[in-house]
Amino acid sequence: MGYTLIKNGTLVNEGLSFQADLLIKDQFIEKIGANLSHPTAEVVEAAGMYVLPGVIDDQVHFREPGLTHKGNIYTESRAAVAGGITSFMEQPNTNPQTTTIEALEAKFALGAQSSFANYAFPFGGTNDNLEELKRLDKNATSNVKLFLGSSTGNMLVDNEAVLEGIFSNTELVICTHCEDEGTIRSNMAAFTEKYGEDIPMSAHPLIRSEEACYLSSSKAVALAKRTDARLHVFHLSTAKETHLFRNDIPLSEKKITAEVCLHHLWFSDQDYAQKGSYIKWNPAVKTPEDRAGLWEALLDHRIDVIATDHAPHTIEEKQNKYAQAPSGGPLVQHALVGLLEKVDQGVLSLPTLVQKMCHNPAILFDVDRRGYLREGYYADLVLVQPQQAWTVSEANIVSKCGWSPFTGTTFSNSVHKTFVNGHLAYDQGRISDQKNAMRLTFNRD
Repeated sequence: MGYTLIKNGTLVNEGLSFQADLLIKDQFIEKIGANLSHPTAEVVEAAGMYVLPGVIDDQVHFREPGLTHKGNIYTESRAAVAGGITSFMEQPNTNPQTTTIEALEAKFALGAQSSFANYAFPFGGTNDNLEELKRLDKNATSNVKLFLGSSTGNMLVDNEAVLEGIFSNTELVICTHCEDEGTIRSNMAAFTEKYGEDIPMSAHPLIRSEEACYLSSSKAVALAKRTDARLHVFHLSTAKETHLFRNDIPLSEKKITAEVCLHHLWFSDQDYAQKGSYIKWNPAVKTPEDRAGLWEALLDHRIDVIATDHAPHTIEEKQNKYAQAPSGGPLVQHALVGLLEKVDQGVLSLPTLVQKMCHNPAILFDVDRRGYLREGYYADLVLVQPQQAWTVSEANIVSKCGWSPFTGTTFSNSVHKTFVNGHLAYDQGRISDQKNAMRLTFNRD
């Protein structure tokens, strides 16, 4: 690929914002400094732009194999690079599920064939695949994923002995979806008795309630403490849960960590009246007070990572009545620009955004040479153009499903260019036909 020289950008990295040039050689960052030059480099003028590390999204659902009418690795990874996400971890609740080593390697083969962004495919735990999990090499993939609330097929892990066995028998990060199934079923029965098939969408955070979330997440944290497991709790949605996590030690020393997603930071239950099923996620978007508590925990570092939980469905599926309307929505294209709005509003700093979306996922999952602007690291970069407003519409949505909970929203900043392993994957609305993605690798002794 040769050399690319990014000139005069404002680099945001490791707590600092500073003007510098950045020289890419093939797949790697070769040099960062002032007044760089190179006789054969292609020069990219970045004056007035931010240069960020590529975002590492630790939780997406790209729907392949088996659910490709909603999306696939090809379509959704294109949406990811359009949103500045250069690496993703795609969840195992596909069809077939990624619950055997054979299925895991088949997924990696799909990624090698189809993906525009760097990829990892977590291994899914079930009530009956502990022996298979024990055979999994600790550097084979990013993590183990457990659904402690309902999911596709048999991926609900509700056997206490199995959970103890999984927590006691892997060195990998255990990532959990925490909602108590018994509580949800009881709530659902009560609302069905009251409303029949016409349950209002606003009931979603009452059915998948604070109680359901806290009961499950607190049990997971207690189990991790008892077994000394490495636990990462996905998509916190309540203020109450945030108090389960610590902020008095560095991330590198934490055994128990937490994530929040854009939708829980952006929406509240007041938005169901307008957005309906388009903001129906599991766990549910809850109260403004919960949203405020999540922001507080993110900023004081009880919450370590921001992700998307990108989970597209067709618009026809989303237009069903409550019980039939699936949970999830497409977010990879709009997560970074959505959080940049909060930077503009003074809610968080740009270095903190980079910490939570780039640095911390790399630390948490031991990702090899990504997540930072450092010499010798892979050249996964995003150039952001501030004060270049644009409005989300069907015409510019890249995800296969063709809709977004942000349709009609105007964002103040735009992703100008995205580099994946030194290759210009996205350039001002155009996505390269060439794929230069790689399987993520990990540094675990």
